[in-house]
Amino acid sequence: DMGMTYEELSTYGRLRKMMKCGPYSMFCKLIHTWRNTCSPAQVAAKVKHFFRSYSINRHKMTTLTPSFHAENYSPDDNRFDLRQFLYNVAWTWQFRAIDKQVDALEGTKSTSNTEESAATTGSTN
Repeated sequence: DMGMTYEELSTYGRLRKMMKCGPYSMFCKLIHTWRNTCSPAQVAAKVKHFFRSYSINRHKMTTLTPSFHAENYSPDDNRFDLRQFLYNVAWTWQFRAIDKQVDALEGTKSTSNTEESAATTGSTN
């Protein structure tokens, strides 16, 4: 329903709950984890989408009855969940930091590609 696979949701949940990652730290971890399947811009879009959806829906968890969560990282029910439940959906500081990191990563990637192609054309002359 959110446009994410169960595997991605499980990864986001583990990083958020067990490793206490926010948007930026989650992005930094996932660019290394998903480097073979996603570009940094794609990872950024996925992380931003997750946190936007999470912050929109987090307040709904306060009205749920205690229940068992079927994930290894969450053996308890939600009665003792003391996390805040109202978030700013924009995540301005965190998303800006992610965008700067993507620009830096893609800038170094395009610079290295330019240097690589210049070295290749220079060696053939």
